[in-house]
Amino acid sequence: MNKLNQKGSVIIIVLWTAVLLTVLVTAMASKVRLSAKTALHNQEATAYWAEVMSAVNNAEMELMMQGMPPPIGEALEESEDGEIRDEAYRFNGQSLELNYETPEEVVVRIYNHGGKINLLRIPRRNMQLLIEKLLGGEEAEPEQVQDLLAVWTDWTDLNDLESLNGAEKDYYMELEQPYAPRNNPELDTVEEILHIKGFDELLKDINVDAAFTIYGNDRTVNLNLATREAMQLLPGLDDELIETIIAFREVEDISNRAEIAEIIPFENLQELSAWIGTNISNWYSIFAYPSARAVSGEETSDEEDESEYKEDPIRQAYMEIVEVRSSNALPRVYKIDPYGYLPDSAPARVDEYDIDLP
Repeated sequence: MNKLNQKGSVIIIVLWTAVLLTVLVTAMASKVRLSAKTALHNQEATAYWAEVMSAVNNAEMELMMQGMPPPIGEALEESEDGEIRDEAYRFNGQSLELNYETPEEVVVRIYNHGGKINLLRIPRRNMQLLIEKLLGGEEAEPEQVQDLLAVWTDWTDLNDLESLNGAEKDYYMELEQPYAPRNNPELDTVEEILHIKGFDELLKDINVDAAFTIYGNDRTVNLNLATREAMQLLPGLDDELIETIIAFREVEDISNRAEIAEIIPFENLQELSAWIGTNISNWYSIFAYPSARAVSGEETSDEEDESEYKEDPIRQAYMEIVEVRSSNALPRVYKIDPYGYLPDSAPARVDEYDIDLP
């Protein structure tokens, strides 16, 4: 019996040892696979990073070349009516094919800040109209509008005197995380507007980087370059008119107010008139990122290939804000954000709003 017991004990020990070794080998194999996947992902990320930075450098060169005269004999893009199109209007967020060869799976979009609302140059009356629109237009409560206008004035004026229903240092220093108001119209960042009393709630659903700028001296917005986010804040424009403007500028430049009047009703144009102009800014936002196809690793047929008419699912990308001073000097970089939020870059949603251009 003792020998049988001993044999049974040995078998049990051997079985348990085999189980433990199997668990150990499985765990080690899983760890090796995880390490291999991590190394692969790091390698892919490094490759993507190099491609993205190459595309950003090419985009900077593209902006420098924009200030140069076109080569003699080069065929210029024309509208359907045979009019020469302004190449500067390419920088309205559409996916670009650059003159310098760019990695195939990297998307480059450039936004000229002439298509944004300049917070440093916005007149008080226009700020009031903007607040009214965000609060519901004609349904906005006048007292609430005036209160927000008062705190905006207190933030941007040069003193600590509090306006009626405004907010100055005493209010901000009593917050859970206290800070002092700017007391200067020259804001340091676009996001600073969210620190003003009530504006974080007012702009909670707005991509403020896409709608506003603090660069340049423009007081108006160029509709050829305007982001959806900026146009959504402009009095006189609703979603259908915004999509109509985008659809129009995809095939033709908006050169004058007569052309605007072709697509915007007179009553709306009266509200919009004080906001729009034709200026082109020297400041640009450059976005570069691997395409959705490259990130997913999926292969698509030629018919399903990505194009400017297919909505881009990517929402964050490497971003630079640059100033282009001349064609013989590199752009000056003012801001870098590796995880910048893209403005709404979709093509005109003509089917959704049943848009038929004149």
